[in-house]
Amino acid sequence: METERILLRYWQESDAEALFKYASDPDVGPRAGWPAHKSVEESREIIRTFFHNETTWAIVLKETGEAIGCIGYYTHETSNIPIGENDCEVGYWVGKPYWNQGICTEALKLMLDYCINEKHFENIWADHFTGNPASGKVMEKCGFVDTGMLNKCSQLVGGDKDMVKVFKYNG
Repeated sequence: METERILLRYWQESDAEALFKYASDPDVGPRAGWPAHKSVEESREIIRTFFHNETTWAIVLKETGEAIGCIGYYTHETSNIPIGENDCEVGYWVGKPYWNQGICTEALKLMLDYCINEKHFENIWADHFTGNPASGKVMEKCGFVDTGMLNKCSQLVGGDKDMVKVFKYNG
């Protein structure tokens, strides 16, 4: 999956340094619900465990070949929000140097195309912490609408104190 600027591919252990470069930033992880990475080895372990699946991709800047973020989907068994059996929830993040450049929007559009045309999900959901409205703007640009629902995501960092706004794709 690719656009002119980015491609989505599975994570590789060789991406560990790039992952650490962006995931160690304390402004990045907590906005997405996880703590900042503390070492390259921790990032490598994240790639081996959490990212080693068929639902999580690196967002790669084609110009440099560097992984600059992550995007993926969750089914009803692993979603942060209550969704149906034929639904999915999408999630994404990019490194701070790439904020406000349309990269998340491009990646999310690719993911939506995949979820609709390849996986045939009935409904596609997304959420963002209330303290990260920029993520909601990305969702709206891609055809999601705010459902008006708020949800606690206790399995995520900050989930006990921060609510997430729930969006549904209405493409």
